[in-house]
Amino acid sequence: MYRSGPLAGQDPRELPAYGIAEAARYVRLPAATLRSWIVGRGYRTAAGRQRFQPLIRPADRKGPTLSFLNLVEAHVLRALRREHGIQIRDVRAAIQYAERELGIERLLLHRKLLANGKELFLEHYGELLSLSRSDQIALKRVFEDHLARVEWDTGLFPIRLYPFTGEDHGRRATRPIAVDAAIAFGRPIVASVGVTTQAIADRIDAGESVEELSADYGITPEEVEEAILLERAA
Repeated sequence: MYRSGPLAGQDPRELPAYGIAEAARYVRLPAATLRSWIVGRGYRTAAGRQRFQPLIRPADRKGPTLSFLNLVEAHVLRALRREHGIQIRDVRAAIQYAERELGIERLLLHRKLLANGKELFLEHYGELLSLSRSDQIALKRVFEDHLARVEWDTGLFPIRLYPFTGEDHGRRATRPIAVDAAIAFGRPIVASVGVTTQAIADRIDAGESVEELSADYGITPEEVEEAILLERAA
């Protein structure tokens, strides 16, 4: 929490920090997809115009602007939707069930239900999505890979996200880049030294080489390249 100034007493993880386009880049989603998850969208059917209701409540609905915790929710929702093909209607049903029956307001942040295929995940979430046992095991592996990218505090809430930067989403993927709401106002950093990925991309665009930045910051060329990959993600 901030200890002084206008934000005193507020958890930086809850504060509005990211526009939709920026957040979409960090979690490797099309901006239009993330926008629909955050603000919803209208669409036409044979029965008339319908509306897709949002799945994530943004920290600031006016922007809309997302918080760090919203970023983690999007990261987890991406794992469900893109990596395992869980239907949005099933995810929505699970979220509503968790709120109504289990008293869990933000299921996508709830480590006890998601991490490592614990009993609560298999008994409530897996069954609610009508997954077969083999599907549950496969989904468990997906979450192990994605939740290995999140660090948690003692209260079981996320404190740091290590976004994917390349196509390798397996458990052996490296974690050179981090997003931490308490560092650099939540902008991505090279985890080993704390320099922002934007600073690295700016220096590369100014004509400096990967080798020069590697020497200046005391990081590997691979870390420099990972920073650039994140900043230039479509």
